[in-house]
Amino acid sequence: MAEENRRFYEDKVLPMIRERFPEYEDKIAVGIAGEGSDCFGYDDAISRDHDFGTGVCIWLTDDIYREIGEELDKSYNELVEEKERSYFTERLKERRGVMTVHDFYSNILRIDCNTKDCVMTEDQWIDLDHSCLATAVNGNVFCDGAGEFSAFRRLLLSFYPDNVWRIRIAEKMHEYSANLQVNYQRCMTRGDMVAAETCRIQGMTAAMELFFLLNRTYMPFYKWSFRRLTELDKTGEFSKRIEELAALHSDKEAWEDTKYHPNRLNLKDRVVGLSEDIGYDLSEMLKEAGLIWRINPYLEADVNTVLDPGKNS
Repeated sequence: MAEENRRFYEDKVLPMIRERFPEYEDKIAVGIAGEGSDCFGYDDAISRDHDFGTGVCIWLTDDIYREIGEELDKSYNELVEEKERSYFTERLKERRGVMTVHDFYSNILRIDCNTKDCVMTEDQWIDLDHSCLATAVNGNVFCDGAGEFSAFRRLLLSFYPDNVWRIRIAEKMHEYSANLQVNYQRCMTRGDMVAAETCRIQGMTAAMELFFLLNRTYMPFYKWSFRRLTELDKTGEFSKRIEELAALHSDKEAWEDTKYHPNRLNLKDRVVGLSEDIGYDLSEMLKEAGLIWRINPYLEADVNTVLDPGKNS
C-alpha cells in the first residue's frame, strides 16, 4: 500500500497541484502518516476489511489553508472519486486529504499543538496521551516545502524531555513490579484467577512499554506493539520472554498448599520465574542507560533513583 500511495501522489496529486495551484507547490506538505496500519507499513490482506484505500494526506499551514484549503480539498476529492475502485469510508476520508498541520497533530495527540512555533511545554508532554505519539510520527513525508509539518515531526521524534522520560520510566517500573512481582502472587495465593491473569497481562504490557522507553522509541497501538518490539530487539531474547509470558496461563496447581510470603518467590509457577527473568533484563537496560547503578530484578526498588538523578551519582 505504501508504494500505491506514493504513485497516487506522483501520478495524480502532484500534477493536480502543479496545474491548479502552481504558486503553492513549494508551500504544501504531502505524505502518508497518522492512523491506519498502512501508515506503519503493517497492512496486509486482513487489514483491507475496513478503512482501506489509496490516498495521501495534504498538510497546510493555517494561513495557506485559509487561502486555498477548500478549493484544494475539492480538487483532491475529485481525484479520489475518479479512481476506478474507491474503498474510502467516511472514517478514512477524515484521515486522508487536506488538513492543517495544527489539526493533524492536535487531533492525534489530543492537545492543542503549537506547530507554528514548534514548541511543546513539559506539562503538555506529561498530559498528552502517550500511546498516540507513535501514530503522530509514523509513515512517510513525500514533500514539505513550508517545513512546518516536518519541523514538528522532528520535535516529537527527538523523544521526551529527560525529566518526562524519567517519570514515564518510573511509572512503568512501578506498574511492572506491582502487577507481576507482587500482586500476581497475592492473587494466586487467594485463588483469584481472574485478578491474577489481569496482573499478568498488565505487567507484560508495562514490560514492553519499558523496553520502548529505554530504546527511545514510541510504542504503537497495542495491536502492533509486539511486532514493533521484535523489530527493535536485536538479539530476540527479550521478545521470546514476552511471547512466552503471553502464552502462559496461571498455574493453579503450583499454588496449592502455598502460603503467601512477600520475600519468597513461588518458582513452581513459571509466571513467577519468568517475571524475575524479565525484571533482570529490564534492570540491565536501566543500568546501561545510566539510570541506576546496580542490577536488581525488583524494579520498584529503583524507582526513586530513576526519578532523582542525584541518587545515581
